Amino acid sequence: MLTIHAADLLVPGDRRPALPDGAVLVNGRKLAAVGPYEELAAAHPTARTRRWPGVLTPGLLNPYGPELLEQAYHPDPREAGELGTEPLTGEALARLGMTEARWGASARRGVQRLLAHGVVAVAGDLRRPAVVDAVHRAGLSVEQRFGEPAGPAALDPLAGRSPAEAILLPLPPDGADGTAATFAVFDVPDAAALAERGAGTCVATVVAGRLVHRRR
Repeated sequence: MLTIHAADLLVPGDRRPALPDGAVLVNGRKLAAVGPYEELAAAHPTARTRRWPGVLTPGLLNPYGPELLEQAYHPDPREAGELGTEPLTGEALARLGMTEARWGASARRGVQRLLAHGVVAVAGDLRRPAVVDAVHRAGLSVEQRFGEPAGPAALDPLAGRSPAEAILLPLPPDGADGTAATFAVFDVPDAAALAERGAGTCVATVVAGRLVHRRR
């Protein structure tokens, strides 16, 4: 099924200018076209349209894969009264007596929090099988990193980075090169506002054509 994802502004992720009322055409797992919404809608009248508020960008890379998923515990909502809602590290983590099953459940919750920030890839070596399984099942890619990232680990890939630095890969010029349909949408007016307000403004994340996060 063909689906058009349209937004108030499309940011390609490279030196090309942002496109007002831009859109991407998704065919299954792949991008079929990138361009003005009116042009894509006219060329594909039977395509389903999803219109999002704000800015559509390529998906983001979070450089803190091991720190967020193998060195932090993401509490279950049912544990909030005892453990709170923020990731636990250091001594608080050591007191939990983690098992492989608990690491897997934590990683699944952590992955969902990353998707809610427009993240489609993490960097760094992941070694725990349960964590690797959670990441791959969600469709996130794991990228190599060269050296330790600066600053404390954060779920928001825009904490201390510009959108240009956090983007995994730019959208192709015409979308017709078989690129995976992977992107995110943020409820902000432009790239400057995205940098200022952060990736917590994410309203939708799509990985290989699947809508894996949608803010309610």
